[in-house]
Amino acid sequence: MTTATFIDSWTMTRRGLAHWARQPVQVAVQLVFPVMMLLMFAYFLGGGMTVPGGGDYKDYLVPGTLALTMVFGLEGTMLAITQDLNKGVIDRFRSMPMARSAVLVGRSVLDMLQSALGLFVLLGVGLAMGWRWHGGLGDGLLAVGLLLWLRFAMLWLGIYLGMAAGRPEMVQAVQILVWPVGFLSNVFASPETMPGWLGALADWNPMSATATSIRDLFGGPGGGGGSWSADHAQLLAVCWPLGLIAVFLPLAVRRYGRLSR
Repeated sequence: MTTATFIDSWTMTRRGLAHWARQPVQVAVQLVFPVMMLLMFAYFLGGGMTVPGGGDYKDYLVPGTLALTMVFGLEGTMLAITQDLNKGVIDRFRSMPMARSAVLVGRSVLDMLQSALGLFVLLGVGLAMGWRWHGGLGDGLLAVGLLLWLRFAMLWLGIYLGMAAGRPEMVQAVQILVWPVGFLSNVFASPETMPGWLGALADWNPMSATATSIRDLFGGPGGGGGSWSADHAQLLAVCWPLGLIAVFLPLAVRRYGRLSR
């Protein structure tokens, strides 16, 4: 990345940060919603949940909710892209003497900053609830890295889908689909408790691979299982996002290059 590209990308990032300052309520809602989900499942439903091999359900739930949060930001990315498209903002940027990649790079940096902030807020709430990780600092940092790696992959999926949708109204369709995909995983319950075919789908969900990996790194229950995907969760937690990035990053860049042609 050249110096000019770096400066232009940072300018785009600062634009997003300025929007945060002008819309603090929207930022707060995005941070509070995962916290509400965590509290609801921990205290309203947690008493009826069982953990594979025994253990505290909070130790199973917190890592799963962390993984789910990395995916649930997808619609926010899509909405930001479609709003800029419909307001002509991206067309104006493309007509200016600036690096063509700056808009996408700035959007990705801003999204990752927001995801990291939400991740650490959720970790803080988990610690306040009594959740603890039982591994070392290195394992904890690796777990955070795997979570942000999943978010980075979902970011490029969101950017591409946002440009492909073209209208904010289409984001609602993705919001509807994100929920079943999110719950069809081992985030809240073990696939062992599901019907065979449903458990197999949950096992192979990319979110399940990340959730299982960080449970293992945090030393919590549910870090392994009898299936191949559960036993090789850390490999899949790296390969699933890598595959998504390999597909959707080039598609997003190509789609961006063809806008307004």
